[in-house]
Amino acid sequence: MAVKPILYKGKTFKISYDMVNPSQKDSIVFLHGWGSNKEIMKQAFGNAFKEYKHIYIDLPGFGKSDNEIVLTTLDYANIVKEFLNAIKINPDVAAGHSFGGKVATLLNPDSLILLSSAGIVMPKPFKIRAKIAFFKLLKPFGGKFLRKFFVSQDAAGMPEHMYKTFKNVVDEDFEKVFSEFVHSALICWGKEDSATPLTAGKKIYNLMPNADFKVFEGDHYFFLKQKNEVIKTIEEFLIKRNRQ
Repeated sequence: MAVKPILYKGKTFKISYDMVNPSQKDSIVFLHGWGSNKEIMKQAFGNAFKEYKHIYIDLPGFGKSDNEIVLTTLDYANIVKEFLNAIKINPDVAAGHSFGGKVATLLNPDSLILLSSAGIVMPKPFKIRAKIAFFKLLKPFGGKFLRKFFVSQDAAGMPEHMYKTFKNVVDEDFEKVFSEFVHSALICWGKEDSATPLTAGKKIYNLMPNADFKVFEGDHYFFLKQKNEVIKTIEEFLIKRNRQ
């Protein structure tokens, strides 16, 4: 593990990262989902794609990378760009899971791999909508105190600035961003994913002009449970990419 200080908007972010196969010329940057860290991506892909240099990043506020301010997804993408510039790497491929998929798309790489990416706003169930409405009704009487009773699992236990960051990113509509991504893309999804439903994956596929789509057995973390099949699919995508 290494740490690289990055200056962004007058703040210093200490970005924790790991590099695998450092002598290789072509490179892939791996970006984890919300509430996760680089280790889950490394666990899935650290021993694969040996012809590529891997860069695994803890996004600010997760793992061993710090953050003390409220951010947006665009901020995350800009911080990752600054980090990559600082270590003098222009990745050929960006791979992102869930929230990391949105960040990866904003990097606009030559090739993109999305693993159950966030970014498509889905209708909330009535129970969730009622919970949100009730919280808004009570908020004037003690929002910060009541937050712990209403907050989702993804935001539970977070400091206030990360909770506000979560609110910034959780319901972003990325349809326009996806539709404007014109490079090659591979979209992989878990058939039983309830965090980002399969219908969201199909929508991203239909929005992207140059994408392949593959569905696997499993939930939001299908790429761990179906590791070998996912790696094989990505390898085929990378081979196809190198032939173009």
